[in-house]
Amino acid sequence: MKKSIILIFTAVIIVLGGTAYAVLSESKEQASIKEQYSDIASKIIAASLQDSNAYKRLSIMCDTYGPRISGSQNLEKAIDWILATMKTDGFDTVYSEPVKVPHWVRGNESLTLNSPFEKNISVFSLGGSIATPTKGVTGEVIVVHSFDELAKRSKDANGKIVLFNVPFTKYGETVRYRVNGASEAAKHGAIASLVRSIGPASLNTPHTGGMRYSDDGKKIPHAAISIEDAEMLDRQCGLGLKPNVTLKLESKFLPDANSRNVIAEIRGSEKPEEIVVFGGHIDSWDVGQGAMDDGGGCIAAWEALRVIKKLGIRPKRTLRVCFWTNEENGLMGGKTYAKLHAKEIPNHVLAVESDAGTFKPKGFDFGGSPKGMELAKEICSLLGMIDASACEEGSGGADIGPVMELGVPGMGLLVDDSKYFNYHHTNADMMDKLNPRELALCTASMAVLTYVAADMPKKIQRK
Repeated sequence: MKKSIILIFTAVIIVLGGTAYAVLSESKEQASIKEQYSDIASKIIAASLQDSNAYKRLSIMCDTYGPRISGSQNLEKAIDWILATMKTDGFDTVYSEPVKVPHWVRGNESLTLNSPFEKNISVFSLGGSIATPTKGVTGEVIVVHSFDELAKRSKDANGKIVLFNVPFTKYGETVRYRVNGASEAAKHGAIASLVRSIGPASLNTPHTGGMRYSDDGKKIPHAAISIEDAEMLDRQCGLGLKPNVTLKLESKFLPDANSRNVIAEIRGSEKPEEIVVFGGHIDSWDVGQGAMDDGGGCIAAWEALRVIKKLGIRPKRTLRVCFWTNEENGLMGGKTYAKLHAKEIPNHVLAVESDAGTFKPKGFDFGGSPKGMELAKEICSLLGMIDASACEEGSGGADIGPVMELGVPGMGLLVDDSKYFNYHHTNADMMDKLNPRELALCTASMAVLTYVAADMPKKIQRK
C-alpha cells in the first residue's frame, strides 16, 4: 500500500514537475523577445530621437517637389531625389521597379452660386471624374442626406444637381458618398453631383479623393465642396430658396504613365532570403503637399532603415523599405510589387505600412493568424517605453493588401488620428501639420518593430 502511494506520489510529482517545467519554459520563451531586445530597442529609440533628420528630409521633398499625383513630373522628380539620396546612406541595395499608373489630370475647375446671390464656391473635382461641357453644367441644387433619401426623392433629382450633405462619422462609412455618389445620382436623372467633404472639420477646405462609376450607368461630373458651403446650400433649400449653381470641370484621363516603386535594403546576415518589407506610398493627391498622406509614412520608414544602418545592428533577415506608387487612384504600386516578387512571397515574414499620418504613435494593428497576433503583441510591448505598445486587430494597409492576400502577415502603424481627417486630401495637408518629435517617434516605432521581426528566432506565424 505504501509502495503504491509512493509510486502515485512520484508520478504526480513527475507530471506536475513536467507541467511546471513546461509552464516555466513557455513563460521564459514568451518573455524572451522582450528580454532579448529591450536594450537594442532602447538604442534604436534613442538614435531615432537624436535629431530631426526625418523632418528635414520630409521638408526637402515636400517643399521642393510639392504634391505627387500619379503621372506627374512632381512625383517622378521626387523619386529621382529619393533614389539619389538613399544611395548616399550606404544601404546594401537601392533600386526602383517600373509601374504603369493611371494618369488623371484635374485641370481648371469652378463652382458658382448664381442664386439666391452670387458667390464663388471652393470646389475640387474628384479623382476619376469626367469633365463638364465647356460652358459647364447649370442647374438647381437639391440636397439629400443618404442614398435612401435620394431614392425616395428620385423625381426631385431628375434634371438637378444632387448634393450629398452627409456628416462625417467614420471614414469607411462616409466615404461611400464620394466613391459612389455620382453613379447613384445618375440613376435618378441628375445632371451632376456634389459631395460634402469627407472629414469632421473644415476651414473652407474641400477634400478630394477617388471616385468610380458603375460599369453600366451614365457618367456625370462629380465634385466635392467644403462643409461650410454644403451646410449653406442645405439651409437655402430648407428656406425654399432653390439654389442654382454652375459647375465647370476640365478633368480628364491621359494615357497610362510610367512610374516606379522605390526599394532600399539591408541584407540579412543569416537568412537574407527571408524579408520584412515596410514603407508607405510615395504618391499623393495633387493638392497640399502630401506631407501627412503619405510623405511622412515613407520618410519614417526610410529613416528607420537609416537608423538601423547607423547603429550597425544587421538583423538575421533582410529589411526592405518600399515606397509604393499610385496608392491614391489605382493601387498599382502594391499590385505590381506582389507580381514582381511573386517567387519571394513565401519568404516574406512580415509586411508593414504607415499610411494614417505620422502623429503621436500608439502602436500597430495586425492582420494575420491568432498565433501571429500573440507574437506581434510581444514585439509591440517593446514600445511601451514611448507609450506605443498597442497591438490591435486590423488590416495592415492598402499597399500591403496584395501580399497579405497571398498569406503574408501585415501590420499598420497606429497614431493619434484625431486631426487626421481635418486635413486629409485637402490643401491643408502641408508640412506645418507635422511635428518633428512625433515623426521621430513614428520612426522609432517602425525601426523597433521591423528590426525585431527581422532578427528574432521565430517568424510570425501565417496560420
